[in-house]
Amino acid sequence: MQVPEEYKKKFTKAEINELPLRQYEGPIKLIDNEEDVPDAIAKLSKCKLLGFDTETRPVFRKGLSYPPSLIQLATDDCVYLLHLSHISLSDYIKKLLSSADIIKTGVAVINDVKELRQVSPFDGKGFVDLGDLARSLEMQTNGLRNLAANLLGFRISKGVQCSNWGRKELTPQQLTYAATDAWVSREIYLKFKDLGIL
Repeated sequence: MQVPEEYKKKFTKAEINELPLRQYEGPIKLIDNEEDVPDAIAKLSKCKLLGFDTETRPVFRKGLSYPPSLIQLATDDCVYLLHLSHISLSDYIKKLLSSADIIKTGVAVINDVKELRQVSPFDGKGFVDLGDLARSLEMQTNGLRNLAANLLGFRISKGVQCSNWGRKELTPQQLTYAATDAWVSREIYLKFKDLGIL
Protein backbone atom coordinates (compact mmCIF):
# COMPACT_ATOMS: atom_id res chain seq x y z
CA MET A 1 0.00 0.00 0.00
CA GLN A 2 1.09 3.58 -0.65
CA VAL A 3 0.40 6.60 1.51
CA PRO A 4 -0.76 9.69 -0.48
CA GLU A 5 2.10 12.03 -1.38
CA GLU A 6 0.82 14.89 0.81
CA TYR A 7 1.56 12.75 3.89
CA LYS A 8 5.17 12.10 2.90
CA LYS A 9 6.20 15.68 3.65
CA LYS A 10 8.80 16.32 6.35
CA PHE A 11 7.70 18.82 9.00
CA THR A 12 10.12 21.29 10.59
CA LYS A 13 9.80 22.17 14.25
CA ALA A 14 8.67 25.66 13.25
CA GLU A 15 5.92 24.26 11.01
CA ILE A 16 4.66 22.00 13.78
CA ASN A 17 4.65 24.92 16.22
CA GLU A 18 2.31 26.84 13.89
CA LEU A 19 -0.34 24.13 14.13
CA PRO A 20 -3.17 24.30 16.69
CA LEU A 21 -2.40 22.63 20.03
CA ARG A 22 -4.66 19.74 20.98
CA GLN A 23 -4.85 17.52 24.02
CA TYR A 24 -7.09 14.73 25.21
CA GLU A 25 -10.22 16.16 26.84
CA GLY A 26 -12.24 13.03 27.65
CA PRO A 27 -12.44 10.97 30.84
CA ILE A 28 -9.21 9.67 32.38
CA LYS A 29 -9.26 6.73 34.81
CA LEU A 30 -6.17 6.55 37.00
CA ILE A 31 -5.77 2.98 38.26
CA ASP A 32 -3.57 3.20 41.34
CA ASN A 33 -5.18 0.54 43.52
CA GLU A 34 -4.83 -3.23 43.00
CA GLU A 35 -8.55 -3.71 43.72
CA ASP A 36 -9.48 -1.58 40.68
CA VAL A 37 -7.31 -3.53 38.22
CA PRO A 38 -9.66 -6.47 37.39
CA ASP A 39 -12.58 -4.19 36.50
CA ALA A 40 -10.40 -1.87 34.40
CA ILE A 41 -8.83 -4.77 32.50
CA ALA A 42 -12.26 -6.36 31.94
CA LYS A 43 -13.44 -3.11 30.28
CA LEU A 44 -10.24 -2.74 28.24
CA SER A 45 -10.43 -6.38 27.12
CA LYS A 46 -13.74 -5.69 25.35
CA CYS A 47 -11.97 -3.32 22.95
CA LYS A 48 -10.48 -4.37 19.61
CA LEU A 49 -8.18 -1.32 19.41
CA LEU A 50 -6.26 0.47 22.16
CA GLY A 51 -3.88 3.39 21.93
CA PHE A 52 -0.78 2.42 23.92
CA ASP A 53 2.14 4.18 25.55
CA THR A 54 4.27 4.07 28.69
CA GLU A 55 6.03 6.72 30.74
CA THR A 56 9.27 6.18 32.63
CA ARG A 57 11.08 8.37 35.11
CA PRO A 58 13.84 10.21 33.20
CA VAL A 59 17.48 9.32 33.79
CA PHE A 60 20.11 12.02 34.15
CA ARG A 61 23.04 9.77 35.13
CA LYS A 62 24.80 7.34 32.81
CA GLY A 63 24.28 3.67 33.64
CA LEU A 64 21.12 4.32 35.68
CA SER A 65 17.68 3.16 34.58
CA TYR A 66 14.17 3.01 36.00
CA PRO A 67 11.28 0.65 35.27
CA PRO A 68 8.17 2.10 33.55
CA SER A 69 6.00 4.13 35.91
CA LEU A 70 2.82 4.22 33.87
CA ILE A 71 0.98 2.26 31.16
CA GLN A 72 -1.53 4.29 29.14
CA LEU A 73 -4.34 2.56 27.24
CA ALA A 74 -6.88 4.56 25.22
CA THR A 75 -10.32 3.27 24.23
CA ASP A 76 -12.75 5.16 22.00
CA ASP A 77 -14.17 7.05 24.98
CA CYS A 78 -11.72 6.85 27.90
CA VAL A 79 -8.02 6.64 28.71
CA TYR A 80 -6.87 4.30 31.47
CA LEU A 81 -3.61 5.07 33.25
CA LEU A 82 -2.15 2.06 35.08
CA HIS A 83 0.12 3.59 37.72
CA LEU A 84 2.89 1.06 38.25
CA SER A 85 4.25 3.06 41.18
CA HIS A 86 1.15 1.85 43.08
CA ILE A 87 0.14 -1.40 41.39
CA SER A 88 2.01 -4.47 40.18
CA LEU A 89 2.36 -5.65 36.59
CA SER A 90 -0.14 -8.36 37.48
CA ASP A 91 -1.42 -11.36 35.51
CA TYR A 92 -4.53 -9.34 34.61
CA ILE A 93 -2.45 -6.68 32.88
CA LYS A 94 -0.05 -9.18 31.31
CA LYS A 95 -2.96 -11.16 29.83
CA LEU A 96 -4.21 -8.00 28.09
CA LEU A 97 -0.71 -7.15 26.82
CA SER A 98 -0.35 -10.74 25.53
CA SER A 99 -3.68 -10.86 23.66
CA ALA A 100 -3.24 -11.09 19.89
CA ASP A 101 -6.97 -10.26 19.50
CA ILE A 102 -6.55 -6.72 20.86
CA ILE A 103 -4.49 -4.28 18.79
CA LYS A 104 -2.32 -2.04 20.95
CA THR A 105 -0.80 0.74 18.90
CA GLY A 106 1.78 3.45 19.54
CA VAL A 107 5.26 4.66 18.60
CA ALA A 108 8.38 2.71 19.64
CA VAL A 109 6.17 0.08 21.27
CA ILE A 110 8.88 -2.59 20.99
CA ASN A 111 11.04 -0.64 23.47
CA ASP A 112 8.06 -0.13 25.80
CA VAL A 113 7.23 -3.85 25.76
CA LYS A 114 10.88 -4.77 26.34
CA GLU A 115 11.06 -2.50 29.41
CA LEU A 116 7.79 -3.87 30.79
CA ARG A 117 8.98 -7.45 30.30
CA GLN A 118 12.01 -6.64 32.46
CA VAL A 119 9.57 -5.84 35.29
CA SER A 120 7.71 -9.14 34.84
CA PRO A 121 7.93 -11.52 31.85
CA PHE A 122 4.97 -11.83 29.48
CA ASP A 123 4.40 -12.74 25.84
CA GLY A 124 3.60 -9.38 24.20
CA LYS A 125 1.24 -9.78 21.23
CA GLY A 126 -1.05 -7.56 19.19
CA PHE A 127 1.29 -4.55 19.10
CA VAL A 128 1.43 -2.28 16.04
CA ASP A 129 4.27 0.25 15.86
CA LEU A 130 3.14 3.41 14.07
CA GLY A 131 6.74 4.57 13.60
CA ASP A 132 7.66 1.33 11.82
CA LEU A 133 4.52 1.62 9.70
CA ALA A 134 5.39 5.22 8.73
CA ARG A 135 8.94 4.18 7.78
CA SER A 136 7.66 1.28 5.67
CA LEU A 137 5.48 3.79 3.78
CA GLU A 138 8.53 6.03 3.20
CA MET A 139 7.06 8.85 5.27
CA GLN A 140 9.62 11.43 6.39
CA THR A 141 8.06 11.71 9.85
CA ASN A 142 7.71 8.80 12.26
CA GLY A 143 7.67 10.21 15.82
CA LEU A 144 4.34 10.67 17.60
CA ARG A 145 4.43 14.50 17.49
CA ASN A 146 5.37 14.52 13.80
CA LEU A 147 2.76 11.91 12.87
CA ALA A 148 0.07 13.87 14.70
CA ALA A 149 1.06 17.00 12.77
CA ASN A 150 1.23 15.17 9.45
CA LEU A 151 -1.87 12.98 9.66
CA LEU A 152 -4.14 14.79 12.12
CA GLY A 153 -3.18 18.42 11.48
CA PHE A 154 -2.45 19.45 15.08
CA ARG A 155 0.44 19.48 17.51
CA ILE A 156 0.69 17.87 20.91
CA SER A 157 2.66 19.25 23.82
CA LYS A 158 5.83 17.54 25.00
CA GLY A 159 6.14 19.94 27.94
CA VAL A 160 6.08 17.43 30.82
CA GLN A 161 7.72 14.52 28.99
CA CYS A 162 10.84 14.66 31.18
CA SER A 163 8.98 15.17 34.46
CA ASN A 164 9.23 12.69 37.33
CA TRP A 165 6.89 9.85 36.37
CA GLY A 166 8.06 7.86 39.39
CA ARG A 167 6.37 10.16 41.89
CA LYS A 168 3.51 8.74 43.92
CA GLU A 169 1.07 11.54 43.03
CA LEU A 170 0.96 12.67 39.41
CA THR A 171 0.03 16.25 38.55
CA PRO A 172 -3.03 17.10 36.41
CA GLN A 173 -0.60 18.15 33.66
CA GLN A 174 1.10 14.74 33.76
CA LEU A 175 -2.24 12.91 33.60
CA THR A 176 -3.39 14.93 30.57
CA TYR A 177 -0.03 14.54 28.82
CA ALA A 178 0.01 10.77 29.38
CA ALA A 179 -3.61 10.37 28.24
CA THR A 180 -2.97 12.50 25.14
CA ASP A 181 -0.12 10.28 23.93
CA ALA A 182 -2.27 7.13 24.08
CA TRP A 183 -5.32 8.90 22.56
CA VAL A 184 -3.25 10.32 19.67
CA SER A 185 -1.71 6.90 18.99
CA ARG A 186 -5.19 5.46 18.53
CA GLU A 187 -6.28 8.38 16.33
CA ILE A 188 -3.22 7.99 14.07
CA TYR A 189 -3.93 4.27 13.65
CA LEU A 190 -7.53 5.09 12.66
CA LYS A 191 -6.28 7.70 10.17
CA PHE A 192 -4.02 5.09 8.54
CA LYS A 193 -7.08 2.83 8.35
CA ASP A 194 -9.15 5.61 6.72
CA LEU A 195 -6.38 6.00 4.12
CA GLY A 196 -6.68 2.29 3.31
CA ILE A 197 -3.21 1.50 4.67
CA LEU A 198 -4.38 -1.01 7.30
